[in-house]
Amino acid sequence: MKHRILRAASVAASRGRVVSLTALAALGLASSGALAAAAAPAAGALSADAAARFAALALKCLHQEYPNHISHTLNSAADARAPHELTPAFYGCLDWHSDVHGHWLLVRLIRLFPDGPFATEARTELSRSFTPENIAGEVAYLRGSGRASFERPYGLAWLLQLAAELHGWDDGYARLWSAALAPLEGEAVARLESWLAKLHYPIRIGEHDQTAFSFGLIWDWAVLTGDARMRALLSDAAQRFYLHDRNCPLAYEPSGEDFLSPCLAEADFMRRVLAPPAFARWLSEFLPQIPRSRSGKLSAAAARWLTPGVVTDRADPKLAHIDGLNLSRAWMLEGIAHGLPPQDRRIAALLATAAEHARAALPAVSGEHYEGGHWLGTYAMYLTSEAGLQP
Repeated sequence: MKHRILRAASVAASRGRVVSLTALAALGLASSGALAAAAAPAAGALSADAAARFAALALKCLHQEYPNHISHTLNSAADARAPHELTPAFYGCLDWHSDVHGHWLLVRLIRLFPDGPFATEARTELSRSFTPENIAGEVAYLRGSGRASFERPYGLAWLLQLAAELHGWDDGYARLWSAALAPLEGEAVARLESWLAKLHYPIRIGEHDQTAFSFGLIWDWAVLTGDARMRALLSDAAQRFYLHDRNCPLAYEPSGEDFLSPCLAEADFMRRVLAPPAFARWLSEFLPQIPRSRSGKLSAAAARWLTPGVVTDRADPKLAHIDGLNLSRAWMLEGIAHGLPPQDRRIAALLATAAEHARAALPAVSGEHYEGGHWLGTYAMYLTSEAGLQP
């Protein structure tokens, strides 16, 4: 655990370079090449063995059509069709959003391990999805009557995270796939921008509709692509929804089917928007219960300020959400630490608690049960490759 804490503290200490790039991007002064270089992924705590395990989970379900749980508005009997006909690129992994982020997982893995034993198969399967015809079918589906809220915001945010991964990768396959995906990426951006301009209240639940988590994914896409309008909309949302929040009731979490923490996700989004000193002040009011330590050591009582969630049945698709909660808490805690000034006395508690959550959840990412196997690999990948720390 010690080496992980030291590495994350080093990342926080070097954050001035990252903030500078973000600020330049906000002013339109950073080149796309500089941003792509800043976005080059690092393996973080991800081993080659774990990478192969996560790849196997995604490859198993990427084009596995059944079982399938679709959120589908039928406008007539003609809409009663098989999933691969409705959404021809993203019909596997039980549901649309899981299939989208399963594609993200494979793209990121190939970037990190281009010669990995899974790379050839992954490229083949990704090429199977990313065709102009398939993406045209996806766009047509989204534009169908009654689908204005389809996969909003969670699935659309993951789609932009997938697009960002492709944009930041200097690779021949990635350029072809990115060009194919572009019409769907544009459709997602237009939908999200229209929605953000009208959204009057945040959504503070622990599942797909939560706004804070999706805002973080979308922000990272906007920074990488230089989309000033999206950044402005998200900055405005941060101001309206979150800037004046105080005393988030972390003790009320988790609800029984959460896979995202409403409190931690909000803080993990706000550390993207605020400069470190301002974020540190905001966090003191928002989560005053985070322990502080002068020496980097925590008392036994302080170390229990946030304990991992308990999973009672991994074969139950909703109860298995708690494994995802522990994984997402881990990366959000790391993100919060990353957003603080390097000498902040809360960093030790945040990183130690992140490590505890990771230890509780990573062994469960096994694929033993499809209920978790179709999506938990992405959460494990996001955590162990430090995706949220490298927008």
